[in-house]
Amino acid sequence: MMFWKKKNNNKGEVYQGSLVADATITDYLTDGLLVFDSNSKLSLVNPQTEELFKVKKEKILGQSILELTRFPSFGHLVSLLGGGIAEFSKKELKIRENFILEVTSVPILTKGEKVGNLVILSDVTREKLVDRMKSEFVTLAAHQLRTPTSGIKWSLRALLDGDLGKLNEKQKEILEKTYNTNDKVINLVNDLLNVAQIEEGKYLNKITLSSIEDVIQSVVKAYAKKIKEKKLKFEFKKPEEELPKIMLDREKMKIAVENILDNAVNYTLPGGKISVFIKSDTKEIEVQVKDTGIGIPQNQQDKVFTKFFRSGSAMRVETEGSGLGLYIAKNIIEAHGGRIWFNSEGGRGSTFYFIIPIKEEFGEFLTEEFY
Repeated sequence: MMFWKKKNNNKGEVYQGSLVADATITDYLTDGLLVFDSNSKLSLVNPQTEELFKVKKEKILGQSILELTRFPSFGHLVSLLGGGIAEFSKKELKIRENFILEVTSVPILTKGEKVGNLVILSDVTREKLVDRMKSEFVTLAAHQLRTPTSGIKWSLRALLDGDLGKLNEKQKEILEKTYNTNDKVINLVNDLLNVAQIEEGKYLNKITLSSIEDVIQSVVKAYAKKIKEKKLKFEFKKPEEELPKIMLDREKMKIAVENILDNAVNYTLPGGKISVFIKSDTKEIEVQVKDTGIGIPQNQQDKVFTKFFRSGSAMRVETEGSGLGLYIAKNIIEAHGGRIWFNSEGGRGSTFYFIIPIKEEFGEFLTEEFY
């Protein structure tokens, strides 16, 4: 907790825009702190900041935010904050290899008036390193699993198709169950690889000018058999006019749509209804996937797009599942510059919406972060 006081006074007021803090508090904080006064000049630096940037406070106190660029170690931070000292929460800043900070910048207010800025610096290098090691392990393990499970799949398929001789009904039944179980393992491996790619920040690969309608149609076609088996009503509505083509990674967008539609099919009881709508204006295309399924309880809705989340009602209906589908879908859609959200009520179904901006040139939304 910070206590601000008047310079050379202890009445808790600001004097001529200068801010100082109780050293007995700030000196023992594990986060770095920078305090800028109303003129964007540095008023306070705690020992942790000195350690992070390898600089003595005597050299930087009284410097303006722009004057700090004279110190090479502050260059990246000044670029992030800007001359006006932007306000934001928990932005990641890579200072150099194996040195990553999480930066928060907030205003300091006295009686509703802004009198300075507080910048909090958290060293998250170790956490990021651990995350990277986890991602690398998952990638390695998933790749090692992909080859044998794919081999098992095709061997089982050859047996089921009678390529190695006719099977009796009991043999066929057991092999069908084995084939389906192996398929679930393959799907989990693919999900883990997708998550690893997302966390490495390298996700969109093959960007082309494509029709999102074609992508959705191919997914609907793939689910036609399952929809029929569950005796679900299905409708697909699109605008009468032709939708514009947009820049898409078709393979990744197909995965996103599959994950959304898969939830609708799995969690809608037999006899229910699923509707897919597409509409567009001059700036974006919106897709809606509506179902009459089990819905999502209100107290669990804030976790829907997090990794490995499955609601209690979902686990009762479908005991198997990784809880990665919507997390992956969200990241794919956001990588395209889009947005995803939903409306739902427990027992009354859900409607998932996502929008993709209409961009016709490769560089309009694609950034280094996703390439």
